[in-house]
Amino acid sequence: MKNITLSLHEDIVRWARVYAAERDTSVSAFVADMLRERMAREQGYRAAESRFFARKPTSRSAPGDRRASREDLHDRRGLR
Repeated sequence: MKNITLSLHEDIVRWARVYAAERDTSVSAFVADMLRERMAREQGYRAAESRFFARKPTSRSAPGDRRASREDLHDRRGLR
């Protein structure tokens, strides 16, 4: 394990100490848990992104299907 030093405003430090104490943990463990959760989310997102972009693009329409025209897609009168 490595130690780091953080510079925080007094009100944040006070809140973190109370928050950690209410959960019977230390500020250090609280911050470590937050960072671990954030890292896991980031890694999960990156893994999902890699899987998505690794897939071969597929068409959702069958050959010969009519595609919407620009006029169909931007039909403002039909929305009113």
